[in-house]
Amino acid sequence: MSRLALTSLTLSHFRSHALARLRFDGRPVAIWGPNGAGKTNILEALSLLSPGRGLRRAAADEMVRRPDGPGWMIAAMLETPSQTHELKTWAEPGAARQVSIDTKAAPQVALGRLLRMLWLVPSMDRLWIEGADGRRRFLDRIALSFEPAHAEASLAYDKAMRERNRLLKDMVTDAHWYLALEAKMAEAGAAITRNRTAALARIAAATEGAETAFPAARLALLSNDEHPETHEDLAPVLADNRRRDMAAGRTLIGPHRADLGAVWAAKDIPAAQCSTGEQKALLISLILANARALAEDTGAAPILLLDEVAAHLDASRRSALYDEICALGAQAFMTGTGAELFADLGDRAQRLEVVEQDGASAVRPD
Repeated sequence: MSRLALTSLTLSHFRSHALARLRFDGRPVAIWGPNGAGKTNILEALSLLSPGRGLRRAAADEMVRRPDGPGWMIAAMLETPSQTHELKTWAEPGAARQVSIDTKAAPQVALGRLLRMLWLVPSMDRLWIEGADGRRRFLDRIALSFEPAHAEASLAYDKAMRERNRLLKDMVTDAHWYLALEAKMAEAGAAITRNRTAALARIAAATEGAETAFPAARLALLSNDEHPETHEDLAPVLADNRRRDMAAGRTLIGPHRADLGAVWAAKDIPAAQCSTGEQKALLISLILANARALAEDTGAAPILLLDEVAAHLDASRRSALYDEICALGAQAFMTGTGAELFADLGDRAQRLEVVEQDGASAVRPD
């Protein structure tokens, strides 16, 4: 199988890192150090090499190192099966994030066509027991990993919906103001649902028959409301629902109302009713299935960002996770509070220690 790997990462004035220059050799990377040292900041920087707002969903001006404040920059070299690319993303004070690929300005969605990236962070441990918003974002990250154009469909849908919601709040009743917006929502919404459905099918196929120490999950696309999935159906339903939407001041029907359902297949138990450890194992199972499917589809395993991945895992599952990552050939960046958490990786991984030094994060090889 071909390799997809980052070979270098440079951070400038990003979060707790004044300046960091890191080199990678394609193996998994174990990053350890005390809480607050700046480990997760490295993973967040890596996540910004994909479309979107990164694993913390932070605004651009929240990422700059204080009190310096001149703006921040992330640069990396990416080796793909066909060539090497220079990636860079940055933000100046008060400005939106910018991206360049091989020194040329590029939209964020172009990053998704070069590298596929999956992540798991501690806040996702409560995914199955909190609101549907987080599960939709999780599902859309899966869909985006298979279909980079999913980001464009989501942006188009959200933009049209915001404009429609503005009309609803202003109590506009003239149908002509709504028709074009509802047509755009219907078209983009149909693409969103197709991408989500296709992604769940790929996850199911990658899960079936896989040899893994983690429990398999059955996933389903759910909805709080009945909402059509095709361009032809959604537009007239939106039109029929305007009076109800106007009373609510927002659009009540569409893929933005969807939810992701999950059941532990072997026990036939909804994920929300599983123990904390079981919910974590289910999440890891889905990330691994997503990675297996992408490796099959693209010929290269995606890059994995696993923050505090050892939490809630016993020693045997932790070892099994490392074995599966290495079997995939994935470059995984993993964080933990102690080097002992990664002992089972042996020489299969690089190790970096992150410490606080002179008021900033410092990274050194272990």
